[in-house]
Amino acid sequence: MFEAIAGYGLGGSSVALFGRVGGGIYTKAADVGADLSGKNDYGLEEDDYRNPACIADNVGDNVGDIAGMGADLFGSFAEATCAALVLAAACPDLKDSWASLMYPLLITSTGIVVGIITLLVQSVMFPVKEPASVEKALKGILVISTVLMTPVAILLSKWCLPEVFKMDEKLTEVKWWYCAISILLGLWSGLVIGYVTEYYTSSTYMPVREIAETQKQSAATGIIYGLALGYLSCIVPVLCLGVTILCAHSLCGMFGVALGALGMLGTMTMGLTIDAYGPISDNAGGIAEMAHLPETVRELTDCLDAAGNTTAAIGKGFAIGSAALVSLALFGAFCVRAHITHVDILNPWVFTGLLFGAMMPYAFAAWTMKSVGKAADEMYQECMRQFPKIMGPEQMAPDYERCIRISTEASLREMLAPGALVILSPLVAGFGFGKNACAGLLSGALVSSVQLAISMSNTGGAWDNSKKYISAGGLGKGFLKGSEAHKNSVTGDTVGDPLKDTSGPALNIVMKLTAIISLVFGSAIANYSNEEGGPFWLN
Repeated sequence: MFEAIAGYGLGGSSVALFGRVGGGIYTKAADVGADLSGKNDYGLEEDDYRNPACIADNVGDNVGDIAGMGADLFGSFAEATCAALVLAAACPDLKDSWASLMYPLLITSTGIVVGIITLLVQSVMFPVKEPASVEKALKGILVISTVLMTPVAILLSKWCLPEVFKMDEKLTEVKWWYCAISILLGLWSGLVIGYVTEYYTSSTYMPVREIAETQKQSAATGIIYGLALGYLSCIVPVLCLGVTILCAHSLCGMFGVALGALGMLGTMTMGLTIDAYGPISDNAGGIAEMAHLPETVRELTDCLDAAGNTTAAIGKGFAIGSAALVSLALFGAFCVRAHITHVDILNPWVFTGLLFGAMMPYAFAAWTMKSVGKAADEMYQECMRQFPKIMGPEQMAPDYERCIRISTEASLREMLAPGALVILSPLVAGFGFGKNACAGLLSGALVSSVQLAISMSNTGGAWDNSKKYISAGGLGKGFLKGSEAHKNSVTGDTVGDPLKDTSGPALNIVMKLTAIISLVFGSAIANYSNEEGGPFWLN
């Protein structure tokens, strides 16, 4: 039965690979290509209907930010549930109790009910009466859902679990409220990570305004400050994850870590809601621009879009944090399936696997960024081929379909190398070099991916919002659109696009897919290892 559950998790993560990586390449190829040709060369607005790439750009928002995020969080949801079920089934005191086995499923499913109640409460607590209250209402959704989920998690733990049980013979006794604490740690850590992400990416706060100030001098200084901001933004999320993992593991072992992941995903319905809001408002603004609707309409959609940018960044932080916890929980389940009692870093096979695992996210990020660059160049060349006829005396209609085809073909073609890296690496490590090397690979990939994903996503988000801050007159009337500062911010935004929407979020898949593949093939990998966990060919 649990082989089937592990297979279900693998299916969810495989679809997320297509959604996140393929969708990310699609949307950013169109976005960067449209910006380079339309904005830089012809001075057109972002969604001007004369730009051949504008339709591909708007479609791309849905492909990358809605389908991609949905597939990513669904994969996390499926895998966290899978890890918790596998670990619960390995516990002698839980496996014979139906209510205890259903406990992980009940935690995630009650999140839907909490989400419905949250939407009813939100309209009363955070009514939207002016543009400034949009962002507050969206952030309020996360707070309300977290507060409502807290008593639900405690009551479910009390009802489903025995008063006292043992996860295995070696562990001390686990009380039901230990599990409740593990879930609450994940739940509240998710909220903290979301707010820290907002602090580093919203133009309301100092970090983004600091980047905007540096862009008065040059694009280079803005890029230097943006990179520094991304690295600094890793500190608090990593502390939150560390505290959650330490406390949950101390209380309930790896089962506690899996419950922490489920807790962070307990408000997934609201996370998806606020993340989908961004692309919807962005597309509404695009339609207003293309249809030449009155300026008041565009002002309203810009207001919605600005709030959507911040909430999208919160959603990305949420997704990265949950992916890290899910990956560690799956690693624990893999150790159970492969009969690994401890992972010794002094073992040369483990350490070699660790080094290769730490390298994987960098290779993956490099390939996805190059893919966006190549696809954007194709899009740029196509736009530049069409522009003389569109802007000239012929006034030819733009060939939108050709640009959509370029993005589609590029996203499918360029996904092969990163996908093969993630899928084949754990199999080669496990079957070729033993279960210890595979365990090292998973550890390295997880630790490296978390830092890189957070820094990339927040750096790109900060550059994007510094551009919007300058456009809205944040630096004063002398630095509006067309000024040198604004041009510098456009450069930063263009560089940041593949970081925040392709490479950064796609690293979630590196963490999860390597771990779930190892879990599915865990028993076979153990059979292809010698008695010490090394390669079978070395006895």
